[in-house]
Amino acid sequence: MHRVGSAGNTNNSTRPRKEKRLTYVLNDSDDKRHCAGINCLSVLKSTTFDGSGYLFTGSRDGKLNRWALADDMPSCSATFESHVDWVNDVVLVGDNVLVSCSSDTTLKTWNALSTGTCTRTLRQHSDYVTCLAVAEKNSNVVASGGLGGEIFIWDIEAALASATKCNDPMDDDDNSNDINVSGNSLPMTSLHTISSSNSMSMHTTQSQGYNPIIAKGHKESVYALAMNEGGTLLVSGGTEKVLRIWDPRSGSKTLKLKGHTDNIRALLLDSTGRFCISGSSDSMIRLWDLGQQRCVHSYAVHTDSIWALASTSTFSHVYSGGRDSSLYLTDLQTRESVLLSTGENPILQLALHDDSIWVASTDSSVHRWPAEGRNPQKIFHRGNLSFSRARVSLEGSTLVPVYKQPTLTIPGIPSIVQHEVLNNRRHVLTKDTSGSVKLWEITKGVVVKDFGKVSFEEKKEELFEMVSNIPAWFTVDTRLGCLSVHLDTPQCFSGEMYSADLNIVGKPEDDKVNLAQETLKGLLANWLIKRKQRMGTPAPPYDNAELLSGSVTHSRTELDGSSETEIMVYPPFEFSDVSPPSIITEGTHGGPWRKKMSDLDGTEDEKDFPWWCLDSVLNNRLPSF
Repeated sequence: MHRVGSAGNTNNSTRPRKEKRLTYVLNDSDDKRHCAGINCLSVLKSTTFDGSGYLFTGSRDGKLNRWALADDMPSCSATFESHVDWVNDVVLVGDNVLVSCSSDTTLKTWNALSTGTCTRTLRQHSDYVTCLAVAEKNSNVVASGGLGGEIFIWDIEAALASATKCNDPMDDDDNSNDINVSGNSLPMTSLHTISSSNSMSMHTTQSQGYNPIIAKGHKESVYALAMNEGGTLLVSGGTEKVLRIWDPRSGSKTLKLKGHTDNIRALLLDSTGRFCISGSSDSMIRLWDLGQQRCVHSYAVHTDSIWALASTSTFSHVYSGGRDSSLYLTDLQTRESVLLSTGENPILQLALHDDSIWVASTDSSVHRWPAEGRNPQKIFHRGNLSFSRARVSLEGSTLVPVYKQPTLTIPGIPSIVQHEVLNNRRHVLTKDTSGSVKLWEITKGVVVKDFGKVSFEEKKEELFEMVSNIPAWFTVDTRLGCLSVHLDTPQCFSGEMYSADLNIVGKPEDDKVNLAQETLKGLLANWLIKRKQRMGTPAPPYDNAELLSGSVTHSRTELDGSSETEIMVYPPFEFSDVSPPSIITEGTHGGPWRKKMSDLDGTEDEKDFPWWCLDSVLNNRLPSF
């Protein structure tokens, strides 16, 4: 996992041993599209006559998008950006609250119909949060599970009611909306923990305003959750290969069911909570009667791990997908199955929407396929399409899918899968999933050359330069499907170049330019201006149009600190206003956060930014090595 916070500056004993990291994520020019696999889906059906509604997608690029489904070409009407790692699951609470979970160990709540407003961050998990479940008729109740083995049951209405203002860490001066069990600045409150023996114990935790119920009993990772409509029954599964059944109102365990021989990756519950469907890495689908406490049917449909399930409203048919990249429809009573479609990428999640089904995969695009969700028997009546995996194996026959092409595709951007930092320490060569090779200038955050589909290795050799030895002042990864550039103090301030080599006009040729410091000035130029405006300092002589156009970076502004030095962003460090990078970092309060550079409003300070970053930009001071 890419974690925010690394590297230490031990030269100054008055500073913490481990300093916070600042990362900036380079966005594509079309940043309304995802650039990594889609982990989760949720559909908000419209109550209007057109029945369009919205589709919410959560991606490994760390962002959620809301797609308006009013016509045959969905449009992105909002991007929700605050998580600093993969978004793993998302659920709707009522019609206006969106809850997401992430590998950054948090849950976040959002105004689903806003322009992307994060209303609260919930910090209780000790590791990646992998899954969510919601009680549809008691939709204030949401359960979350993760790799730490914890399951939390949240009353979302109570959690939001205890918030006094928007929870974005940068706007949360007293941190009253942040639920955190690991910090040291919050008052002590009691938290009920349910032990594996069902006894109630009291644990102290440093949290404020609201505490969720903990269902404690899993010894290993939790990958799947499901809850009945009323919120009275919760089922969980994970690497222990067993189903655990809980009472979410108290967190107590009521039952454990064995049957699968590998990780349980997907779960569904019917509306009453009596029947449960599970999908596993053992490639089996199982139907459980929780009243009888046993597995009543098993279905050998897939040839590999099952990662996604969706059922009809009557719980008569189940749609399934997984690592074999195939989408199947199974009649739970007759045990007949039919192959609906096949693809090139493993399926991660499914969402039924009337007579269609949305399919998310490790690809950055989302596809809609016919599903006959209201009457799935129509598909079986079209001919001799049903099969059993055993018969197919014995006969050696090849299954032909019912549908060849999706009815609609929301295209994504190819993910970057390979990269090389060139020895000039300003350019990074990348290759994406489409085979396209590009050259990025990381001090400006733009593609300077698109070479098309060429050999990555040959292009890397071709671009090798005999240059002076510039230290590695930044690191890069592509975990989010795009370039994330990491700056760690004091190492990041080791890279310098002569102004002549950077082609900076009007500056003495033999002046040395600190690459990290100038990059930080470019990233925070708009923030500096908005900060001065908020502080009542006379604003520089340009308007908002100039601010948005990026021409502001050519102007001089004086610093807020004690230094009288003026700041200028040189052309090699001017970031694009068309696709501004996103900043990921943290200060002294609130935990890691992520925002577009252009969305910083000037209120951010040392509670939000690392001290060394502000010291460099505001006071022109660099840390000692």
